[in-house]
Amino acid sequence: MKLFLKGERCLTSKCALERRAYPPGMHGQGRSKRSDYGVQLREKQKVRRMYGILENQFRLYYQRASAMKGVTGENLLQLLERRLDNTVYRLGMAASRKDARQLVSHGHLLLNGRRVDIPSIQVREGDVIAVRERSKKMVRIEGALELKAAGELPSWLELDREAMKAVVKSLPTRDDIQLPIQESLIVELYSK
Repeated sequence: MKLFLKGERCLTSKCALERRAYPPGMHGQGRSKRSDYGVQLREKQKVRRMYGILENQFRLYYQRASAMKGVTGENLLQLLERRLDNTVYRLGMAASRKDARQLVSHGHLLLNGRRVDIPSIQVREGDVIAVRERSKKMVRIEGALELKAAGELPSWLELDREAMKAVVKSLPTRDDIQLPIQESLIVELYSK
């Protein structure tokens, strides 16, 4: 499945899945049937790779989601969507989540007027995300904003392209997250 980890490369013929739709190696085309555990583990690994999170941090997100009120799977996805690096990617200020993580880590962004360099900060309703004045002329940011179409912005975010400033209007819901994720499989895996 395409996870779009390489940004616009996944839209071209250079995408690895376009070349080969099976895993690399001698046994890549072998067994196709997976156990229930294998399906659950594969779903968890897919989500981890999509968001660029290591195992311990993902487990902490799951524990926080299970302690919250509501459906655990939806809470988990909401916590992952509210990460600053993911929000920057969703706004179209970066071509990929890795690129967004690097922009945040290098201090090119402001959160509520303060410089931040921690990609895992949770954004809240009413937060203002802006590009620093010195970073507004960066080719990476301008190019990513041009690639992102105006209609692709999630409903929980509001972007001013000229000022390179965004506002978190509300918290994301499951309907806002259009990724092919089956969060129930992840909940089943961790609840064993």
